Amino acid sequence: MSLADELKKLEELRQRGTLSEAEFGQAKAKLLGVHATGLEAVNGLRLSSSDRWIGGVCGGLALTSGVTSWVWRLIFILFVCFGGFGLLAYLLLWILVPRE
Repeated sequence: MSLADELKKLEELRQRGTLSEAEFGQAKAKLLGVHATGLEAVNGLRLSSSDRWIGGVCGGLALTSGVTSWVWRLIFILFVCFGGFGLLAYLLLWILVPRE
C-alpha cells in the first residue's frame, strides 16, 4: 500500500469519528516517519562526544545508522588499507560534521 493510500485511509477514519484529532496527528506523524527519506538521517549526523577514539566520526555514524561503531571503524580501516579512501572520508567527516 502506498503512502498516499495510507494517508487517505487515516483521513477517512478521522472523518468518520473513529480517530480523534490527536490520534490522527500521531498516526500521521508515525506514518510519515516510517516513510522518511535518508535526508533526515544525514542532517541529524553528529560527531559523538562519548563514543570516540579519534574524532567521534564512527560513534556518530553508529548513532545515526544503528550499526555499532566498531563496524564503522572496521569499514574505515579497510578503506584505508585498500586505496586510502577511508582516511580522506574520515577527515572530511571530522571537519564537516558538527559535534553533538
